[in-house]
Amino acid sequence: MAEQARILIIEDESVTQELLVALLGKEYHVTAVSDVAGALAKLKASTFDLLILDLNLPDADGLTLARQLGPRPGPAVIIVTSRADDVDRIIGLELGADDYIVKPFNPRELMARVKAVLRRLHAAPASETAAGPIVFNDWKLDTTSRSLWNPGGQEVHLTRAEFDLLAVLASRAGRAQTRDQLLDAIAGRESAPFDRTVDVLIARLRRKLETDPKVPKVILTMPGFGYKFAGQIKANGKRNGT
Repeated sequence: MAEQARILIIEDESVTQELLVALLGKEYHVTAVSDVAGALAKLKASTFDLLILDLNLPDADGLTLARQLGPRPGPAVIIVTSRADDVDRIIGLELGADDYIVKPFNPRELMARVKAVLRRLHAAPASETAAGPIVFNDWKLDTTSRSLWNPGGQEVHLTRAEFDLLAVLASRAGRAQTRDQLLDAIAGRESAPFDRTVDVLIARLRRKLETDPKVPKVILTMPGFGYKFAGQIKANGKRNGT
């Protein structure tokens, strides 16, 4: 990155906050606050590339702040919390968090995950994904503007992770992909994401793409293997196989 990334740490435990500031401050421009009110004030006054968000904050649950961020693009979010329950992990991912790290954390692992998220944030579209739009079932996925348009011409909001996963699946249409292959493509193995990340993202994409998410036609589950994109891709104005 040409400029130093800006990171906002939202953490009320003084020892953990000091550790995060010392660790991340070696490579990034870091600001730290201890509650949701302070975070909202900083977000209103400045622009950040990444939020390091605790969930157990004194004035509100960190998930409340994640909800208030609303549709993004905007700052990436890594939740760092002592809550290890799968429900909290899934809710965090549902709200668009880019990663979820449980305390106590390994400082080197946290740095690797921060680097991975920032790299995805500023990365160009995957090299195997052709520049320009991918049209399937009258939907348009524009890999240049990173936007998705429904058959009625309305833009459908996707988080970064949702877009990256859909772009990879569409670029590999008709080929079954394991969860590990998809995680490699959208995150990189060094980020060691929560092992249900792909399932959560697929569920979110189906709610946006499918007429009936319970009977998917675009993204199919391959039992015991992974997922396959079954949308009809248009090439040069013609559908596949025509």
